[in-house]
Amino acid sequence: MRDSTYSGLKRAYGYDEVALVPGAITINPDQVDITLALGDKTLEIPFLASAMDGVVDSRFAIAMGRLGGLAVLNLEGVQTRYEDPRTVLDQVVEASPGEITSLLQRIYSEPIKERLIGERIREIKAGGALAAASATPTTALHFGPLAAEAGADFFVVQSTVTTARHVSRTYPLLSFTELRQILRVPLLVGNCVSYAPALELMDTGIDGLLVGVGPGAACTSRQVLGVGVPQVTATISCAAARDHYFKSSGRYVAIITDGGMSTGGDICKSIASGADGVMLGSPFAQSQEAPGRGFHWGMATPHPALPRGTRIRVGVRGTLEQILFGPTSLTDGTQNLVGALRISMGMLGARNIKEMQQVDMVIAPSIRTEGKAYQIAQGLV
Repeated sequence: MRDSTYSGLKRAYGYDEVALVPGAITINPDQVDITLALGDKTLEIPFLASAMDGVVDSRFAIAMGRLGGLAVLNLEGVQTRYEDPRTVLDQVVEASPGEITSLLQRIYSEPIKERLIGERIREIKAGGALAAASATPTTALHFGPLAAEAGADFFVVQSTVTTARHVSRTYPLLSFTELRQILRVPLLVGNCVSYAPALELMDTGIDGLLVGVGPGAACTSRQVLGVGVPQVTATISCAAARDHYFKSSGRYVAIITDGGMSTGGDICKSIASGADGVMLGSPFAQSQEAPGRGFHWGMATPHPALPRGTRIRVGVRGTLEQILFGPTSLTDGTQNLVGALRISMGMLGARNIKEMQQVDMVIAPSIRTEGKAYQIAQGLV
């Protein structure tokens, strides 16, 4: 039973409940600056691809890099467990819904081959792209140096929920400060959804914070564990911590909203909520370059005891370039995501990402349905 000081539930908001308000000026879309600074490096577009096996392999990472973004390779996935992951991915694609989870559990029980970590990173570098690699907190201190030695430009530490303080009797607490000093490359950490934990993580010396618990299309953590915060509110909270930390320390930590976005409008609302960039899974899983061939599954799907994800069919809808830059004949906002961001910034009078973070946003529960009776009737909304 809660005590008498309990103040009640807080209201949290997702993408479909808010809208962006045009400002006093408009700007040509080709004149806005959408670059993203991560540590000592700058991306031409503020888009990262999730470290998921249906999204990123070496080929995809090279294509993403050539288009100005960054793809993150999962160091605990099929790319580092199998010499030829294509045959394993074929099994995943062809499995029936009833057998897919047990199949993934078997596939991911294959030991990780440390030699492949370096090989995959070097493949990406040889293709002329920046290389980013991801591991969980339990393996980061071991796999991180292997990735850095092979030439990784970024290292990402991810778990469903990440904090600077972790209690465990089975393994020691991972020190992000120590890891950052060992690797000497920009360190991104996630995932987080609230102010206080975000502030503590920033104080460890990280370069970027991933925001989002359970919003991904293939993730079922919210259903299985009941944990998560809608992405607009989560991003606002973590961005507030970033701004406070910057004022007190003079050091800027990038906020990357991770998951839950399917359209250009969602991405624009993430930036307006305070994000410096976004990390996407399902939208990129729909590209011709993605290794999942139109299928997508979360990182926690193969958990041996409590799977928190599912394989979903997203289909192959175009090239990665179409998804990012168009041209597109689709009217649902799922392609030309960069163009959508530029046009939205122009309409809102935001010259750069920092100004986009300052635009007005209103609570608008009817934003997707107001005046859309015909679209609703035809199943378009």
